[in-house]
Amino acid sequence: MLLVGGIGLLDIRLLGGFPALELRALAHTLQPVAVAGFLLLAASGMVLFAADATALARSDIFARKLILVGIAIANALVFRLMFRRPLLFGAVRPAMRAMASLSLLLWLSVLVLGRWIAYA
Repeated sequence: MLLVGGIGLLDIRLLGGFPALELRALAHTLQPVAVAGFLLLAASGMVLFAADATALARSDIFARKLILVGIAIANALVFRLMFRRPLLFGAVRPAMRAMASLSLLLWLSVLVLGRWIAYA
């Protein structure tokens, strides 16, 4: 919840939701929460992987999930590099909205695939 909640709220704000919330303050507050959430999920994910590594290593769904996590992280890093300055001034560009949409799609897909692993 920390990761998708933090990133998701910021993405929704970039897409025009919650216009009363100042973008700069929201980004400043939620980005560290999202990073902490990712680190916590990565650590717990390693423990869960170790519990059933053989089955997960053979799972196509797990492989797809890891690919999407990699793409989502790359999207976040590119966003940060490209738009740090406009974000500080609260300016929202069309490319920022496109990347926010992609971010939401990627992280929600990661969640779905994570749940799907249990049923495959």
